Amino acid sequence: MYEERLALLDGAVLWTRTLTTASRPDRLDRPDPPGSLDAPARLDLPDRPVLPDGCMDLIWADGRLLVAGPDTRAYVPGETATRYAGIRFAPGEAPAILGVPAHELRDRRVALGTLWGEAEARRLGERIAEAPDPAAALEALALRTAARAPAPEPLLRAVVARLDAGRPVAETADAVGLGARQLHRRSLEAFGYGPKTLARILRLQRALTLVRAGLPYAEAAVRAGCADQAHLARETRALAGTTLSAYVASA
Repeated sequence: MYEERLALLDGAVLWTRTLTTASRPDRLDRPDPPGSLDAPARLDLPDRPVLPDGCMDLIWADGRLLVAGPDTRAYVPGETATRYAGIRFAPGEAPAILGVPAHELRDRRVALGTLWGEAEARRLGERIAEAPDPAAALEALALRTAARAPAPEPLLRAVVARLDAGRPVAETADAVGLGARQLHRRSLEAFGYGPKTLARILRLQRALTLVRAGLPYAEAAVRAGCADQAHLARETRALAGTTLSAYVASA
């Protein structure tokens, strides 16, 4: 069962997932070795890929704390636990909170211990496991950590807002007062990839939201900012690793 709600941390989403024995694939009998740098983290149904969304997640999984970096392609999860809680940070917000540039975690799932130290990550994971509500405890951890981190940059939030509204990258750079190279460098640190990739990912998410709402593919494509339905189909294949019809069937 999967549930989510807006987190108390501005712009973040708190989600939980619980797997039953029947829904756990054989991989659960073969867990990753301790300290694995690429342990599965951001999750969906076992046979449904997780699509790029511009976000990063801090995840508690049966006592372990993991970080899911920003994706540039669909990620197919392999379940290794039965209880999960996660904080999905808004695009560009996690690096300052977690203390690592986003590009270092691009397309990766890593143990939090590699970032904060094994002893500290183990202590925090055990404390969350002992809490009556692990999701609430994880949320509290995120709030405490964010309070000690540098404040979110309004400039980066403006970049996300403009790109999510479908504004061109060059126009966005001018609007926030950055040159093209400066915007690219800042985007790598904040989002894990350049602004053009972020714009593509946000556009795909807009289009798929419209498709889930029942709009015809062609109309959803144009309203989201694609040239036409064929353009959306190519982007879905490239970024989501599936076809539009297969995505609709799974959703």
